[in-house]
Amino acid sequence: MNDSILVVNAGSSSIKFKLYRIDGADLALLLGGGMSGIGGTPLLTVQDGRGAVLEERRFTPGDVPDASAAQHHLEDWFAHHRGAESIVAVGHRVVHGGPDFAEPVLVDDAVLRRLESFIPLAPLHQLGNLDPIRVLRQRRPDLPQVACFDTAFHRGHSELSDRFALPRFLHDEGVRRYGFHGLSYEYVAGRLRDLAPETAQGRVVVAHLGSGASLCALKGGRSQETTMSFTALDGVPMGTRCGALDPGVVLHLIAHKGMSPAEVGHMLYHASGLLGLSGLSNDVRTLLASDRPEAAMAVAFFCRRVAQAAASLAVTLGGLDAFVFTAGIGENAPEIRQRIVAELGWAGLILSNDANRSGVARLDAAGSRAQIWIIPTDEERMIARHTLRLLGRAAPGATA
Repeated sequence: MNDSILVVNAGSSSIKFKLYRIDGADLALLLGGGMSGIGGTPLLTVQDGRGAVLEERRFTPGDVPDASAAQHHLEDWFAHHRGAESIVAVGHRVVHGGPDFAEPVLVDDAVLRRLESFIPLAPLHQLGNLDPIRVLRQRRPDLPQVACFDTAFHRGHSELSDRFALPRFLHDEGVRRYGFHGLSYEYVAGRLRDLAPETAQGRVVVAHLGSGASLCALKGGRSQETTMSFTALDGVPMGTRCGALDPGVVLHLIAHKGMSPAEVGHMLYHASGLLGLSGLSNDVRTLLASDRPEAAMAVAFFCRRVAQAAASLAVTLGGLDAFVFTAGIGENAPEIRQRIVAELGWAGLILSNDANRSGVARLDAAGSRAQIWIIPTDEERMIARHTLRLLGRAAPGATA
């Protein structure tokens, strides 16, 4: 049986996995799936590499209270349905690497303790990311585990992009702009090198638009600046997260509305963004299908803020050679793409409506001053490649 790499992407309410066979010069997808609804009525789904469903299992409420329990169930599934002995390493998406980790790292006790110290910086994600690592260290202590960080791709920014206008000692203590979605941006930068090598060396803005959303300025395929910063709250509005916010609003909510920090945190992470604006849903598909004016306003607000962020990043780059859409909304919502590009019409971006509706990779029309692309992201494959490299094995397609 060929060796394989397991990739785990865990959050607070879901856990996704992919299993790749190390097959000569390629990473072949064997299995994918995960468990949604953790803490409620979870559903386990498993598909083969072609997407055919192998299993769907609904758990009763209380059976899977957290990501640790979910990972135990996944391990049980692998033990009974697939040769777990073929797995030679596990790669994990870890949202926050803090100021310490600028590249993937093998997890040991010291690394795990340091990653736990970053939980306050990413309370919505970090704890869930680390729970499966603990479970696997308990159940399979000899299995190498690799932490791959969403912040790592953004390390190396200039001081102008890295700092807040706060007292310098806070920066020295780690209060700085970290940025997130780095695994996605790294993958997309590599795919753009394959599709348009000359363009990839230029000035590119990538919009990772999903339930979580951010934008990144790339030059020569390297991150120069990004919209998320100290936490994953900053930047453009998201499904339930607020995006950029006057910090005085937080002071007002605490001092004059009597809200506790925990209550404010819950509002900003879970009740804001598209959900808060519309009062209806955090799902763009629901908002586009609605005839409620609040839904239309939420969509317009989202598109305007994304376009404003792209314009700001173009200032950092000194111009714009290409604009790339990726992630769930960016890849699958042609109306959102059309509206964002229309907001950037002043910069000479022209969208081909036919290409936009057909979903081909390149979307710009004749006369557009910048190229426009859709490039599907694949964070899990990026994690698998990093894991292989760290183990000293060939990393197939490392540039893709």
